Amino acid sequence: MTYQIYSDGACRGNPGPSGIGAVILNDKGKVVHEISKYIGVVTNNVAEYEALLEALDYCVKKKLSPVEILADSQLMIRQLSGQYKVKHPNMIPLHQKAKEYMVHLKVIGFTHVLREFNKRADELANAGIDNHKAHP
Repeated sequence: MTYQIYSDGACRGNPGPSGIGAVILNDKGKVVHEISKYIGVVTNNVAEYEALLEALDYCVKKKLSPVEILADSQLMIRQLSGQYKVKHPNMIPLHQKAKEYMVHLKVIGFTHVLREFNKRADELANAGIDNHKAHP
């Protein structure tokens, strides 16, 4: 069975209050797991990586492999696929942690998707912020 990870980070301001969201689907399109969480005040790029890291952690723990990684962050997708170098000092440890998780998973692809195809992950990321504001 193959799994798809759709991940997204939301940020109200950059940096600003941030949330992460991710959806893991099996190859029949069934939702295996969803993640929605507030992560504090960070930049949008940090939120994007944190969302993916949570999803990768889940996949490693549950032995869900192989995986395809899909996100609307073109920067993150291109960094993970090796097309772009990671230059910002704050991003290097996040990128390294993602690579460490991926050692334990067979990654069959990195796909940049338009926001309209990443709606559920976006909803979950924004819910992480909204739920935190409602229950500080």
